[in-house]
Amino acid sequence: MTSTSAYGPQRRTFLEALAGQLPDHGLVGRLLGGDDPMLWVWHPRTGKQTIVFASPAKDGWLFLWSPDGQENAEDPGLAAETIKKLLSGTG
Repeated sequence: MTSTSAYGPQRRTFLEALAGQLPDHGLVGRLLGGDDPMLWVWHPRTGKQTIVFASPAKDGWLFLWSPDGQENAEDPGLAAETIKKLLSGTG
């Protein structure tokens, strides 16, 4: 069985790509965690926030967040837009 930290560098790469898209969507983000990173995302206007995980899936990688958020990790711009809708209350 592979530990989740074996995916750490790949996970970090996807989360860094998403973090890079956040300012263009009016969001703020911060990477948290060591070997198993996650991304804290905050909407400055509404004060709403969520934690985003990057997880290996059957057909690649997914970004996952609460409640029920999911987007292909290959498209961080789309994920940022989807998260913005959630945190701004328009999603």
